Amino acid sequence: MATITFLGAAQEVTGSCHLIESPAIGKVILDCGMHQGGDAVKRISKDRFDFDPKELDAVILSHAHLDHSGLLPKLVHQGFTGPIYCTSATADLLRIMLNDAAGLYERDLERINLRKQRRGRKGQIKPEYTQGDVDNALKQCQGRRYGASTAVGPEASVVFHDAGHILGSAIVELEFKEEGRTKRVVFSGDLGNKDSSLMNPPARLREADVVLMESTYGNRNHKNVQDTVDELAEILATTWDRGGNVMIPSFAVGRSQEILFHLGQFHHQGLLDNWQVFLDSPMALQVTRVYDKWLKLLDDKDVKELNDAQKNSLIGFLPSLQISESPQDSIAINEIKRGAIVIAGSGMCTGGRIRHHLKHRIWREENTLLFIGFQAMGTLGRQLVDGAKTVRMFGDEFAVKARIETLGGYSAHAGQDELVEWITSFETNPQVVLVHGEPIAMQALEARLEREHGISCKLPAPKETLSF
Repeated sequence: MATITFLGAAQEVTGSCHLIESPAIGKVILDCGMHQGGDAVKRISKDRFDFDPKELDAVILSHAHLDHSGLLPKLVHQGFTGPIYCTSATADLLRIMLNDAAGLYERDLERINLRKQRRGRKGQIKPEYTQGDVDNALKQCQGRRYGASTAVGPEASVVFHDAGHILGSAIVELEFKEEGRTKRVVFSGDLGNKDSSLMNPPARLREADVVLMESTYGNRNHKNVQDTVDELAEILATTWDRGGNVMIPSFAVGRSQEILFHLGQFHHQGLLDNWQVFLDSPMALQVTRVYDKWLKLLDDKDVKELNDAQKNSLIGFLPSLQISESPQDSIAINEIKRGAIVIAGSGMCTGGRIRHHLKHRIWREENTLLFIGFQAMGTLGRQLVDGAKTVRMFGDEFAVKARIETLGGYSAHAGQDELVEWITSFETNPQVVLVHGEPIAMQALEARLEREHGISCKLPAPKETLSF
């Protein structure tokens, strides 16, 4: 009897991790994600595995976002030596993501330990993982192309299908034989918004016994792309009229590339003549170069637009783009009084250079803070989206006077209608399990699927086990 134990992203959005056990495959986890929000050192120390990493046979990774991959170095630190299966593009992105996260973690840990020493407190906090663990995790990655079948056990195989979420993101199809019967588990990973620029629509699968489906936006839909682009143009115009600047907290993978593409379109339409655009994220720059490497995986129509502009690069598509690689470059942006569009990490304002821009501009009413991605509970971004009047950063309190805007059409996740369309394309009436969603979103999606399609869904609690 095969079992799935839901160890992360069960009635929550971050920390994706699901343990599958069967004689046909041994012990395999789908994703190894970290929880997001709050202090990184505390967060990583609290993220504990409910299994012995030494006994794990493999990891199957849906994509490179840290809430799906961020605990891989800790897993290796605790003795995991097996293969990490993912797409080849995901493997390229992981090199950037995990190294960046490790650098931030090491600096935070060093600062905390130094503070303890200054206060005369004994006992240093030991690292949960090291750079060496990151290097080993990357060596254990085995990149695969979409559609290729890979053996993951004596009678088991995995196939990755395009999820349309970010570059390299995958729907995982795991097939194995048990008790004389073939069983098939499909894990959606994060399903993309089919209207997103650059990405292809998520692949549709037809057969499965069990489907684990994300439900991040299970209770609402997104604006369409054209309405979103029109709204972006309007926000830029009104901010210019107020004499302000636009700050865009953006995830280095996915959202940064899409916003660069649309700003590039604005440039070619003559809509950016008064603006200075800054990409203030060294990691987003590295990621964009990986996107350029894998243009063949992106949407043909959008890639053709790059080619028609005689560019084969997202960066080249926006000639006015200024890259802020050093801290000094980033600091210099704060001297600009009007007309700066600043794209900076992190996407949920949990760290990175965006917080320094907020420090200088959040309390000025002529400015705009523009969110283009999901804001998880417990993050500074979520506080701002929920209407906080003041926020604390760098040990100080700041009034929130800037205009707060959210462009829902930039979400990298499928909306409710798209989730319903995707799951109802299966022809085998699988058991549907909703994961990666806050309870209110999961319950809304569950109710609609039951009401309109007679599909009963399971909403597992953390650490709950399903046998099938």
